Amino acid sequence: MAVKILIKRRVPEEKAKDMIPLVRQMRAHATSQDGYISGETLRNLEKPEEFLVISSWNSSDDWKKWLSSQERKEIQDKIDSLLGGKTDYEIFHYGFTE
Repeated sequence: MAVKILIKRRVPEEKAKDMIPLVRQMRAHATSQDGYISGETLRNLEKPEEFLVISSWNSSDDWKKWLSSQERKEIQDKIDSLLGGKTDYEIFHYGFTE
């Protein structure tokens, strides 16, 4: 079953320039992963330091495989170090299935 992954990050203005290449690198690697469908990055108009990444995957297993991959961990460690904390993820599936 297809899933959507929501990733929220608070990126202070002074760190945005360092963050952009890391997010682009992460997306470039993600697009070549099995099960990756799409992704988008949104910026909150009322809180410009708040970003939301939404990615779609064929299954939660595909996402979890990417989440635990070494290449992803290396980039994520740089992001967490830059922002000073861990990144949280939420996994959603479609509809009202039991």
